[in-house]
Amino acid sequence: MTAAEVETVYEALALGIDAAGGESELFLAKVALLLAREIGDPERAVALIESAGRHLGDRAAA
Repeated sequence: MTAAEVETVYEALALGIDAAGGESELFLAKVALLLAREIGDPERAVALIESAGRHLGDRAAA
């Protein structure tokens, strides 16, 4: 994906989170599961989820 495409996806995700309000965690879980289904590779999906968690820790330390 290009940087512009990543930004488009990020914006859609941010808008979805905002619209979900107090159910943002459920929204994110649904998005993750739908994307995992689309990928069709459970091991890859789990690796990406773990990577996202690791990067959150990196960001908190910065």
